[in-house]
Amino acid sequence: MFLSRDLATIGGALGMLFLAISWHKRNKEGVSRLAQIGWILVGFYFFNDSSYYFEINDLVLTVMTACALPIAVALVVAEGRSLTERDRAALDWARGCVAYAGGPYLLIAHVPYLSVLAIWFVASQVAMFLSFTGTVDIKLGDTIVNTKEGSFLWSEWDGNKWFMTDRFAEHPFQTELILADGGLININFVLACTALQSMIVFIGAISVLDVDRKRRIRALLFTIPIIHILNLFRNAGLVWMHLSYEGWEFLGLSMFEFGHSYASRLVSLFAMFVMAIAMFELLPELHRHILRLMEAAGLRKKKVRTNS
Repeated sequence: MFLSRDLATIGGALGMLFLAISWHKRNKEGVSRLAQIGWILVGFYFFNDSSYYFEINDLVLTVMTACALPIAVALVVAEGRSLTERDRAALDWARGCVAYAGGPYLLIAHVPYLSVLAIWFVASQVAMFLSFTGTVDIKLGDTIVNTKEGSFLWSEWDGNKWFMTDRFAEHPFQTELILADGGLININFVLACTALQSMIVFIGAISVLDVDRKRRIRALLFTIPIIHILNLFRNAGLVWMHLSYEGWEFLGLSMFEFGHSYASRLVSLFAMFVMAIAMFELLPELHRHILRLMEAAGLRKKKVRTNS
């Protein structure tokens, strides 16, 4: 990492705060400078993790986090340009989207109580779903805290459960899934399994749109429950495959590793793509903002209308 996670987290939080302020004061002059600082801080916060993901051979997250800083720089350049009213509206939307999508997730990820509650909430529903369908009777086991000093039970961990700047591990909190009779499954549930990231992205993108409140609520009621239900099926399917195809290997990967790292991720990306298309139909303003944002940042060539 280029900076310690403590400093990067503080910088990222400040950046999202600056973007939130600049969104609320978007009609005032001189606020673009504050937004530019916010974009750089947020971009560097994500970029700072790229070397870590490279070390653990996660190519997808390495590329995504490495692109964060160049995109942030492009948005800084766009903030300084003389833009049309529609392009400026798209850039203002981007400020609010990042602030109100990244901010809540950053809060949950760095407040241990909230992280563990989110894990318990989704993991318990996965266990209930598998038991209800008769697939396998499972329940939640111990919650483990992974620290630099070692692993501890949640109930025995004496660290700060209200806030932490350094997450000290890729998955600091893990809840075991075990069979009802106490048998081990060897699957742990982590925050990334909750699909919280996907849901918050849609919440942030929709909630700051300058459209009728009813349309925003309708879009949120359409997307968030569907993402949650699809994620329950995804997690339940991974558990079922792990138990049903024990010993299966492909290119050195177990069924769970293959399903978790490749198959389910591909399906999830496809589902997000379909959800985005549906959102563009419900909220065409969202699609227009994204296209104009790419044009303002120089990432897409602006179409020029010609009269015949």
